Amino acid sequence: MKTAVKLLLKKIMALLFRVRTINFGRLKMEGKVIIAPNHPSFLDGVLLYLFLPKEAVYVINTDIARRFSFILRFVNHLTIDPLNPYALKQIINLVNSEIPVVLFPEGRVMTTKGLMKIYDGIGVVALKTGAVIYPLIINGPEYSRFSRITDKVRSRWFPQVDLYADDPVRFELHEDSSIQEQKREVSDRMLSIMQKAVFKSRFREDVNLFDELIAAAQKYGWNTCIVEDLKQKVSYRNLVLAAYILGGKFKSILNDSEETVGVLLPSAVAHVSTLFGLAFLNKTPAIINFSAGPRNVVDCVQTAGIKTVFSSREFVEKADLEALIESLEKCSRVIYLEDVRSTVGLMDKIAGLLNLRTGKRRNNADKHRLILFTSGSESKPKGVILKHSNITANIHQLSSVIDFHSRDRILNFLPMFHAFGLTAGVFLPILSGVPVFLYPSPLHYKIIPEMIYSTNATIIFGTSTFLASYGKYAHPYDFYSIRYVFAGAEKLKEDVRTLWLEKFGIRIMEGYGCTETAPVLSLNTPLCYYKGAVGRFLPGIEYRVEAVEGISDGGNLLVKGPNVMEGYLLHERGYVPANEWYDCGDIVTVDGRGYITIKSRLKRFAKISGEMVSLNLVEELAEKCFGPEGQYAAIGLPDSAKGERIILFVTGRQVSLQEMRDYLASEGYSMLWCPSKVMVINDLPLLGSGKTDYVSLKENAIQGFFGPNGSGGKTRRGKTA
Repeated sequence: MKTAVKLLLKKIMALLFRVRTINFGRLKMEGKVIIAPNHPSFLDGVLLYLFLPKEAVYVINTDIARRFSFILRFVNHLTIDPLNPYALKQIINLVNSEIPVVLFPEGRVMTTKGLMKIYDGIGVVALKTGAVIYPLIINGPEYSRFSRITDKVRSRWFPQVDLYADDPVRFELHEDSSIQEQKREVSDRMLSIMQKAVFKSRFREDVNLFDELIAAAQKYGWNTCIVEDLKQKVSYRNLVLAAYILGGKFKSILNDSEETVGVLLPSAVAHVSTLFGLAFLNKTPAIINFSAGPRNVVDCVQTAGIKTVFSSREFVEKADLEALIESLEKCSRVIYLEDVRSTVGLMDKIAGLLNLRTGKRRNNADKHRLILFTSGSESKPKGVILKHSNITANIHQLSSVIDFHSRDRILNFLPMFHAFGLTAGVFLPILSGVPVFLYPSPLHYKIIPEMIYSTNATIIFGTSTFLASYGKYAHPYDFYSIRYVFAGAEKLKEDVRTLWLEKFGIRIMEGYGCTETAPVLSLNTPLCYYKGAVGRFLPGIEYRVEAVEGISDGGNLLVKGPNVMEGYLLHERGYVPANEWYDCGDIVTVDGRGYITIKSRLKRFAKISGEMVSLNLVEELAEKCFGPEGQYAAIGLPDSAKGERIILFVTGRQVSLQEMRDYLASEGYSMLWCPSKVMVINDLPLLGSGKTDYVSLKENAIQGFFGPNGSGGKTRRGKTA
């Protein structure tokens, strides 16, 4: 009778929740076995009872046992009091009896997309018994109305449920250290193992951002207001409808041969709609950095082979970009969204509504890409090709380690032409059901703190430079609603960390990444935090640290993972696929617990206000400006205001900094490429290979070796053997 009822309930649950069991063939429930599930809802126990391949005993605390006493009459379970010191002994005896045991490592129902803390108890049981542990990830029931958590976006009774079994693990007890130390180590490792399992259970390779938008709307509610700017706020329904309509209009504007389309827009709802409209159309948007100057923007357009650029007439006028547009129109056509919207007629709206009604999707994975631009060691910008799966992988990696939920509210003031502002500040909240407010500029240091206060933002992303300025001008109560501040793009300065902690009581979580990795590689989190480090690698990322000649502390970081780019677009060379391992170009150390410390950059860049500036390009521009008679070398030094500043060394002649400013302006380059100081020296120090010894230049500049005016102190030659 009991078996028949169980089979009936299983069929009903499988039908209602469309339950999928993934990799359940891995579950070998013989011998000493612990099933370690995550705990998103109170439906978890029912699902496991019905779908596990073999009967198991469920470990339940006394409070839950009292609340569900009727149901538990039909289930094998062990009731324990977490405060009872003998509770673990009961679990150990049960595991040793070779009966499969279901033990929730978190010990409580989670309230977020990620994991709660892992209790040490599982470490003790694992070490004392030597049991095989199967991480098992439950996705979906947390969005049901049956869930314990009351949430306005959980509007579905029966969402799809996935049960994902990951590879088994086993821990052995070592006699050379205490059980206390080992249980904490095992709990720490279990957290990483469970986070990796959460990521693997959610990541898919064949995705399209537009399809992911529709899935998010179905999951979090079509009427949920998800994105807002200074002029408007839109729900999932209106955002999807706008993408359908824009996609239809773009199709009539663009030629079939135009796979890559330029986007030159501020951080606003219109920008988001444009990106999703192009994704629906299977076009590749190339997001252009409008602050880089006319020359750099033209180089970007030529590098990516862009024939059409979508922009906004209002934005061009307000941002004073007429000169940039004039340069751009010489090599491509510029289409203004205001003109596109003026042509939207009744039939366009009807077509959009029909698509919305039928839930039309795009499933051709071959063209699901997006392009961002970054400066490299070459003098021309590089296009970084990110597949949609690279971006969604990074979103799932982040959601497996950060505890955010639909009751959060993100204020994003980072530009969307930066990977940090695009992935973390736009796609992550929209595809995760977290409302986001888009602010067009990070430079409004007095306004943004007030915006954080007035929008009740709970999460913000920023660079050290921006956070320093906001902290300076903000009232101590402006950030009362903030739960998390995540910093990236440049090293977080100690004085900024201290300011936010002392003035606002907020601990900044520093992370690390690259545009080529979509972008986040590592992150400090509330569960795993180490001051001075940039956190641990996100789940799914492999790394190696290669020795570098002349550097004893640390090595060059290389990574690979599902968030690493597809390849580059190089000027006049075209597409260059990415290597198996991406060379980050940074000197790092990784300690025994996995925390990463950035020592220095190996690549020739300076990071000024979060912008990557090629020092090689600065040298080339200096030579064009001042002439080929002298030698030129540029280095980056720390700067309290902008993160770094550029010092240019010149040999053979006196030069004027104003002359270089005038040259950059006349050629359409951004002032970011202008050095803050020029130092004249007799000779550049050289390495044995004949290359400029930039390390010596930097050391001498820091120590004042060249004297207060550059040419007034000593000079030193490098080795020339």
